[in-house]
Amino acid sequence: MNLLLKATKRSKKTGVRKRTLLTTCIVAGLVHTALSQTRLPNFFSDSMILQQQSQVAVWGQDKPKTKISIKTSWGAKANAIATENGNWRLQVHTPAAGGPFTVEINGSRKILYQHVLIGEVWLCSGQSNMEMPVKGNMNQPVLGSNEAILNSYNPNIRCFTAPRTVSKTNADNVNGYWKNASPANTGNFSATAYFFAKKVNAVLGIPIGIIHTSWGASNIESWMDSATLAGIKDVKIPETVTMKDANTTHTMLYKSMLHPFIGYGIRGVLWYQGEGNRERAKEYQALFPALIRSWRNQWQQSDFPFYFAQIAPHSGLPKSEINGAFLREAQLKTMQTVENTGMAVTMDIGEQFLIHPAQKEMVGTRLAYWALAKDYHIDGIGYCGPVYDKIEHIKNDTITISFKYASSGLTSFGKPLTDFEIAGEDKIFYPANAFFTKGKQEWISVTSDSVKKPVSVRYGFKNWVQGCLYNTQGLPASSFRTDDW
Repeated sequence: MNLLLKATKRSKKTGVRKRTLLTTCIVAGLVHTALSQTRLPNFFSDSMILQQQSQVAVWGQDKPKTKISIKTSWGAKANAIATENGNWRLQVHTPAAGGPFTVEINGSRKILYQHVLIGEVWLCSGQSNMEMPVKGNMNQPVLGSNEAILNSYNPNIRCFTAPRTVSKTNADNVNGYWKNASPANTGNFSATAYFFAKKVNAVLGIPIGIIHTSWGASNIESWMDSATLAGIKDVKIPETVTMKDANTTHTMLYKSMLHPFIGYGIRGVLWYQGEGNRERAKEYQALFPALIRSWRNQWQQSDFPFYFAQIAPHSGLPKSEINGAFLREAQLKTMQTVENTGMAVTMDIGEQFLIHPAQKEMVGTRLAYWALAKDYHIDGIGYCGPVYDKIEHIKNDTITISFKYASSGLTSFGKPLTDFEIAGEDKIFYPANAFFTKGKQEWISVTSDSVKKPVSVRYGFKNWVQGCLYNTQGLPASSFRTDDW
């Protein structure tokens, strides 16, 4: 009896082992089959928008040495052979904006992408002000969101949103889908990106694609690669990596949420970030231009346009009353020194106790002015607010300064010119009276009874101010200072 029981147990164990081995072999076979088939990142899909009139890159994986061919309904064709690692990449010529088209890829299997449009593609990144959706955040509205969502149906505006993702190594893919603008979808689009796309589409009448990848509270270092950061003085890359604080850890979001998109054909970049670096404006002045140059180099698309929103005035809980002003200054200097950049100023739409301004349509529209004027050659429109140029002269107790980007003059729209300050050689600033200089459309004179011999002027150089200075196109001036103290 005991021998029979032992034999039965051995038989059952052998059967379990055989079934386990069979299951393992089946799973391994399925995994091998899946891995050996033609695969592309998720942003190559139905309803994607490809950059017009360019050689766009298309890439993926397949069995090693597999022949890959691509055929499009607009007539372009291309061929490649997968490497020994199974990677392949090819270039496809795109026509002028239009569609819908199909894209057929043949490798180990056939893939057919439908409803593909050709148009203009912009990558949109940054922190929470870029991430904030059209529908707003909890208890934080986007002005006019309900009407914007209601009237948003437009199959020629499409958005691919990358979800928050963490990776310790350079990722090759992200989850997500291309979605048409519609009441069902638009509320979840980035508000800044959507309103930019809406304006550009309305003016040009062509498809606009938005690739949105951002993470609230992220600092700029998280969006930069290690090689670029290594070239920045006093920036140290942590030896240990924490997944918990990915949005504030050097290189983490670059690896997980930017790297997958590098090479996808784009016209340019929209960026809305800076609050996460408010306490380190001096470093930001080196980091921001380095990020722009590194992204351009990695895309290998020459000096593509890089337009960004200046952070808005906000009180918060600052360590310094002017740390926000220093960060805005670093952004202004980037616009002035880095080729093919532009800045949408938000001095007039900040909210004192809320870091997310509700007027997101204003931000998206001001970014669109830059693209429409500089990249799409719409003549006759303003795109940049007044920028401080120089001190014209100092007479007695009055300093007179001049501005660029104010060819038709300056205005405060009937309101007093506020938040100007003036200082003498003692470097102590006092509130000042400012007025438009008679007969000089681009000049402002500043004076104070407290300063008999002024040497420097500041405007809006605090964390919280309400901007009042514009050019006649209605675009606000950035905060600025004439000193470097």
